[in-house]
Amino acid sequence: MHRFIRDLVLLIAVLGLVGCSANPFSPNRATPAQQDVRSNQQRATPPETPPADLGELVQGNSALAFDLYHRLRAEQDNLFYSPYSISLALAMTYAGARGETAEQMAQTLHFSLDPDRLHPAFNALDALLASRGQDAQGKDGQGFRLHIANALWGQQGYAFRPAFLDLLAEHYGAGLTLLDFRQPEQARQTINQWVAEQTEDRIQDLLPAGSLNSLTRLVLTNAIYFNAAWEFPFEVEDTTDGAFHLLDGSEITVPMMRQGEYLYYAQGEDYQAVELPYDGGELSMVILLPQPGRFAAFEESLDAARVQGILDEMEQHLVALTMPRFTIESGMSLADTLSALGMTTAFKGDADFSGMTDTSELLYIGDVIHKAFVTVDEAGTEAAAATAVVMAGGAPQPQEMTIDRPFVFVIRDIQTGTLLFVGRVLNPVQ
Repeated sequence: MHRFIRDLVLLIAVLGLVGCSANPFSPNRATPAQQDVRSNQQRATPPETPPADLGELVQGNSALAFDLYHRLRAEQDNLFYSPYSISLALAMTYAGARGETAEQMAQTLHFSLDPDRLHPAFNALDALLASRGQDAQGKDGQGFRLHIANALWGQQGYAFRPAFLDLLAEHYGAGLTLLDFRQPEQARQTINQWVAEQTEDRIQDLLPAGSLNSLTRLVLTNAIYFNAAWEFPFEVEDTTDGAFHLLDGSEITVPMMRQGEYLYYAQGEDYQAVELPYDGGELSMVILLPQPGRFAAFEESLDAARVQGILDEMEQHLVALTMPRFTIESGMSLADTLSALGMTTAFKGDADFSGMTDTSELLYIGDVIHKAFVTVDEAGTEAAAATAVVMAGGAPQPQEMTIDRPFVFVIRDIQTGTLLFVGRVLNPVQ
């Protein structure tokens, strides 16, 4: 394909970072229940970032996307998550890591750029994504939305380093809100309300009961919301019930959407692939359909390079496409997953996040919590995600493609290759 970068795009939730004060934390200090604190540093928009740095950042994020995929697929059937949201939240956390903690995070998260290039690259990528869909439509008849937000939530009276807050303000647009985690339920509700507002109420209760306590010092959050119409919508009257074949050999009946369009398409010995563009032609969904009986082997082979190779093989064909409507909601803790990928020290009491605070108290990641939602129908796609780091398309013969068995899909920004969301569907009505 003759495109700038042909990597996958994945999408939503962000790390929330908190707390700023010149005084060390005092458990008995009387402060307001909630207070906004802003760095004097303005966000750099748009940052001057070399295209090579953007490409390297996207490649690293894509590598993390499939590292996570291979860990998470063993834990649940249908799967949906936003590697971009997870990367963003952990990039903000990484800004305060030092020593071995920072080294392990960089290796696990595939942050190959030096920090003084990494954070501007995230800022530049965010600016590009924010420019998408200026005249495009959403699936609900309103305008296209791709909204990405970051926020920090910190303990009142805790001494966070100004340089740390400045960096997150400049490159992530992350403002700081002071909370009192000695009242954890009130703090939890405040953060969850922010996440719900940023995701048009699709991500509710990101932080479950008991996830915060009086020892919480900082929560870094990211939220992402996506709503886009198809460039070539499916006609509702063409949707009829059809068979979807499960991995165990059984069949279920589901609503199957149908259309015939010229679309980017590829096929190989063990797969078919099709790219469904969203209105405006700047983002798309890519569906990877393993051949019957080949799902496990195909899934095992997936990584960023394999998917890129498939994308590079795509050419326009007339495609007679049949696929199910589906909705997926996922919620997960990523602490064990990230530890298994090599980021172990960050979750231990001797972690080094000294770049965050001026106090002698050691900070560590208690949990990384992620929730995601997607619904796909005749009109388009709505998707949302949030992450919290608690310190965590007639004449030609059409190519037939009937998505009537388990498949993998991604939502991506076409120009940069940014992975906004990655998912799989084993049962579209589960």
